[in-house]
Amino acid sequence: MVFFCVGFSINAQNPIFTHLYTADPSARVFNDTLFVYPSHDRDSATWWDMEDWHVFSTVDMVNWTDHGVALSLNDLSWAEKYAWAPDCGYRDDKYYFYYPTDQDYIGVAVSDKPTGPFIDPLNRPMISRETPGVSAKRDLIDPCVFTDDDGKSYLFFGQYDVCAVELNDDMVSFKDSAQVIEGCDKFFEAVWVHKHKGRYYISYSGGGKIQYAMSDNLYGPYEFKGPILDRVNSGTNHHSIVEYKGKWYFFYHNADLAIKNIPADSEAFKYKKWRRSVCVEYLYYNPDGTIQMIHQTKEGVSVPPKQ
Repeated sequence: MVFFCVGFSINAQNPIFTHLYTADPSARVFNDTLFVYPSHDRDSATWWDMEDWHVFSTVDMVNWTDHGVALSLNDLSWAEKYAWAPDCGYRDDKYYFYYPTDQDYIGVAVSDKPTGPFIDPLNRPMISRETPGVSAKRDLIDPCVFTDDDGKSYLFFGQYDVCAVELNDDMVSFKDSAQVIEGCDKFFEAVWVHKHKGRYYISYSGGGKIQYAMSDNLYGPYEFKGPILDRVNSGTNHHSIVEYKGKWYFFYHNADLAIKNIPADSEAFKYKKWRRSVCVEYLYYNPDGTIQMIHQTKEGVSVPPKQ
């Protein structure tokens, strides 16, 4: 396992990370530090064939640290390919890293630190197409862990259908069978669940945009509200939403860094959408709790937020 730390200042510009390609950012706050868990597009990528996961952190949204590879496919005995979009949760002084592989499985790895390295305690998938209740119309991907106010944790995942399981206290097993969440109109992939002022929000990629729905109950049914973010130039749309130090942030990815790095007249330019980069914008709520449309910017969060 390769493990190193690189610190750098970005002046809060988009894309955030420019020394390597990153995508599918899951943003989490642990111990007053904001962490981003992305997938990692290779410099020579020609498809979604990532091999490992990095972890980044910040305490001020300007200075970031790349903590290196937290987990790699090479660390797993049972997984063969596709280190796709991950997420990370916390319970009882341990951190739980959820990740999809092979288009068929979701695994879990554990660490004493939010930066890893993470170790697979099961030596097998946690969720597969054979898991009771799982609807797997296409790929079994994009885990999102959500911990409610009562301390109970849940894992959401799927493509075309949103599935959810309630996790046990050990965070590496779950209760009963998976449930399909209703009301996620236009859902394709990239589910994310968060809570604001007592209401549940489920957001996801659908129709090339990031869409969202709201509910008073975690398992729904949800009421579809519409798009948050329009199409990006990277072929996929994947995001996360997090509150940090009193402000709300919306992380996503696009292909701006690849478009800048790769000569437009080169053969490699046609692969730009497979070399994505993480960006961030402020997120705002309306008085009724709905989310304001987010516009992609080059400045990111360098400008002061609206009051």
